[in-house]
Amino acid sequence: MRGVIRPTVVLAIIGLLGGVAYRYFIDDPTEATPSYYLRSSLHGMGITLAAWGVHLYFTSRRSEWISKWPLLMDLAVRSATMAIVVASAALVLQVALYWEWIETKWLIDQFPIVVAFSFFASLLVLSIFELTRLVGSRVLFNVALGRYRSPVREARVLMFLDLAGSTSLAETMGELRVQGLLTRFFFDIDGAIVAHGGEVHAYVGDEVIVTWPLDDRMSAGRCIDCFFAIADSIAQKADVYRQEFGMVPSFRAGLHAGHVVISECGSSRRQLAYFGDTVNVTARLQEHCKEVGRNLLVSSDLLRHMKLKPVFAVEALGKVRLRGRAAAIEVFAIERRG
Repeated sequence: MRGVIRPTVVLAIIGLLGGVAYRYFIDDPTEATPSYYLRSSLHGMGITLAAWGVHLYFTSRRSEWISKWPLLMDLAVRSATMAIVVASAALVLQVALYWEWIETKWLIDQFPIVVAFSFFASLLVLSIFELTRLVGSRVLFNVALGRYRSPVREARVLMFLDLAGSTSLAETMGELRVQGLLTRFFFDIDGAIVAHGGEVHAYVGDEVIVTWPLDDRMSAGRCIDCFFAIADSIAQKADVYRQEFGMVPSFRAGLHAGHVVISECGSSRRQLAYFGDTVNVTARLQEHCKEVGRNLLVSSDLLRHMKLKPVFAVEALGKVRLRGRAAAIEVFAIERRG
């Protein structure tokens, strides 16, 4: 919920300021009175929130029906919906705030132009949004700035999380149905990842790789909170999974912290790639979960950077020599009390 409230408040303020700016720079100077500025600010805020409401609908589970359509049709429907809603909101607010009835001639001559302008503006914004969803906002931003044209070494926290038993599920359910399960699972856990400051680096088969900057905020244990928030999210939807797939997905994760080398790779399709021992250790920790029968394993390197909350129980598993690595690493299993 907090992930919705914060941008809603920010957008409301932006819309309010936009209405004030419109009144100051474009409207009749003779109407530059406090009451008119108040109306303009409410007008701008109302239009902005109407557009935000459409966006929230089309990024929620309720709009899953349109996600199965081709992208061009998806963009066209969403853009048309947003254009109609925004133009209608502007019209209704005009009447409500200024008590000015709209003339029929204006509706016939000008309103279609407003809708068309809103459509193409929405299409542009939604296309950019889809681009950021495709490659990731951070990747797009850093590629645009050229930050990782040359390899850069950064301190990061990594989580490798995979669906347990996906191979056997593919045999019993079929590959297409399992892919539907993975698609639903990745969609349902995304909110918990974003809410805890995580960024999805990649989806690899039945596995998702999540990363956080290793900074002062990590001392609060956001990455560990994220894992259990994912568990809560799946538990809340357990009945839906049983009804649709006949089972509730279980998962395991490894968490580790250290330096990674980040660099742009590829030419026809650029992406950010992570290299280094930290990546390998995190992947092996996740694999080790199955061997020791634990759902979450973390390294001592990670625990040194955070203060665990009393709700978590930590079990030391000693030093473990992970596959493909000569040096042993101290490993801990974490569970939630109760």
